[in-house]
Amino acid sequence: MNHISQGEFFVSARASDHVSTVLGSCVAACLWDPVLHVGGMNHILMPDGTSFASDSRLYGINAMEILINEIGKQGGVKARLKAKLFGGASMIDGLGDVGKRNAEFALEFLRVEGISCEAQSLGGAQARRIQFWPSRGRARQKLLDRTVQLPEGKFAPRALPPIDIEIF
Repeated sequence: MNHISQGEFFVSARASDHVSTVLGSCVAACLWDPVLHVGGMNHILMPDGTSFASDSRLYGINAMEILINEIGKQGGVKARLKAKLFGGASMIDGLGDVGKRNAEFALEFLRVEGISCEAQSLGGAQARRIQFWPSRGRARQKLLDRTVQLPEGKFAPRALPPIDIEIF
């Protein structure tokens, strides 16, 4: 298994390969060519370059273009690409809604580029662990436990069972 974090991506055509990431307000785009069985995932930190980060791979447009180009280098055809989107949660109150902006960016990018979004799990207030099998377009999401504030001002994990969702 391969793991990516902010600004990274992974592309493969091997049936045995899968990739994972953990998302809060970030968004992961999972793209694949269902004919050639090649695809990949990226991890977008911010929708645009207006923040503190200097690495352009962290920003939406660059992250999406890099992923599409790498899939193309392995023979994938942009016109056949399908997508699944994950993340964009509102994780910390009072810090703006970068998660919502990330989700809106990803959906608009797919619309403008003519890439069909086959499934999405965007928004909410929980972090997610995503696994993606690029050659098959199969994705699995696990919602992670939240942290809640106790009456005395201390924080503790909430006893919620993680939720597993598979999107084929």
